[in-house]
Amino acid sequence: MVKIEAVTKSFGAHTLFKDLTLEFPRGRLTVIMGPSGCGKSTLLRCINFLELFDNGKISIGDLSVGWQEGEVARLSGDKRVILQKMRLKTGMVFQSFNLFPHLTVLENVTLAPTQVKKMNPREASLMGKHILQRVGLAQKMDVYPSKLSGGQQQRVAIARSLAMQPEVMLYDEPTSQLDPQLVDEVFSVMRELDHEGMTQIVVTHHEQFARETACRVLRFTDGTFKWST
Repeated sequence: MVKIEAVTKSFGAHTLFKDLTLEFPRGRLTVIMGPSGCGKSTLLRCINFLELFDNGKISIGDLSVGWQEGEVARLSGDKRVILQKMRLKTGMVFQSFNLFPHLTVLENVTLAPTQVKKMNPREASLMGKHILQRVGLAQKMDVYPSKLSGGQQQRVAIARSLAMQPEVMLYDEPTSQLDPQLVDEVFSVMRELDHEGMTQIVVTHHEQFARETACRVLRFTDGTFKWST
């Protein structure tokens, strides 16, 4: 599903990873772990092209794009079109919820499908209601974010990403801002998506979740990523 080939990413003189080659399996949940600042979040951001890598190649499903050292500053129009198509294949859930406070839960979930994908509002509403039911928030669709707990807001953020019908879900420390008693609300949704066969890549520090749920764990140690089971 997600294939990374010889990807290098640096910030100035600091290289986070060099010639990195990895594959993430389709339909499985993979966890990435490691100390803060090691490059876990940057790797996720490279997968959905919020951050452009220096050189290498990334494939998502049947699409792939890559470039050589120095080419990133002048990518061709064709590559930018492919890059945008690949970005739409991923859903990203961040540490902060980033919900629109003036919109209801359902409006938050349906905004992107109607604005970006030009989906019919009625169809988007029906889809949004179904997704909110999947994440356990069917009773909250007309509520504003300020009336929700942190765990509920993060589940709305997951629902919002799912509404774009991605092939891959990416999570960057999705429970780091939650009280401990709310963490499992979010992990339960991710476990359910795993049972449904959604491809998921999760950056987290929660060892128990990794042991119990992940098909594999990618650990960042001494400047390199290593797989563990």
